[in-house]
Amino acid sequence: MLRRQLGRKLEALRKAAGLTMEQAAEELDRARATLYRIESGAENVRFRASDVKEMLRLYSASEEDTGLVLAMAAATRENKNWWHDYIGSGLPRWFQLYIGLEAAATKIRKYQPELIPGLLQTRDYAEQVFQMPGGSIDAADNNERERAIQLRIERQALLTRFAAPQLSVILNEAVLRRPVGSASIMIEQLHQILKATELPNVTIRVLGFSAGLHAGAMSGAFSIMEFPEDSTGREVEPPVAYLEAATGAIYLDKPHETGAYNSIWADMANRALNESRSIRLIQQVAEEYSCV
Repeated sequence: MLRRQLGRKLEALRKAAGLTMEQAAEELDRARATLYRIESGAENVRFRASDVKEMLRLYSASEEDTGLVLAMAAATRENKNWWHDYIGSGLPRWFQLYIGLEAAATKIRKYQPELIPGLLQTRDYAEQVFQMPGGSIDAADNNERERAIQLRIERQALLTRFAAPQLSVILNEAVLRRPVGSASIMIEQLHQILKATELPNVTIRVLGFSAGLHAGAMSGAFSIMEFPEDSTGREVEPPVAYLEAATGAIYLDKPHETGAYNSIWADMANRALNESRSIRLIQQVAEEYSCV
């Protein structure tokens, strides 16, 4: 979050100075791609004081902006988030940004057509998921798989922390009915979902087969994250829509992009079962697994 705010501040200062990214990169003797990563707040960028000062001089930043930006840059070098220990093993670099945004969000909405979201998975369910080929980790590497599972479990503390985000989930009914591993794994998993619904900040609804065609059928899985407001009521970070694939992810934060996913969400929310009916369906499916 801090990196993204710092990057946007540097971008705003560059634009206020009347410089394009190409012009600034040339003046700073940097590649355009490097400047793009800086302004994007990429996790692998080191905001070294000398580099930041050079940019601030080029942009003719005010004394106030200079002090603010240098303080933000120093904070990025001093702070180490808990998930950094998983980088390179269990946590692909393209997923780092998502973890940071998830931790900073006040509201998270998730649609899942195929799997239980990671924030709600049991360890046994996650083990089955990470054994599948084609994912972001080597399914044959036991150590890497175990670290990925542990990271997933540790992320779940987000839901019970102080000032926990509001999590709203829409699950396709197929997620409940498609067995992942044994019946006992599914029973435990469905009971964990039911337990999560008891949290005041968690809402889980099911998009039943009877809903017919819906907007999510064309979108696939996605998450929408919203962030805190400052003292003036302005968002400190624009909403982000997140789409994940086997080898990478897309982060969308332009208003027309997040607006499209808000419309998709609204369509599904209108068609999904309400909370009480969703809970009853999850209980029913859990009972069906117990008869297998």
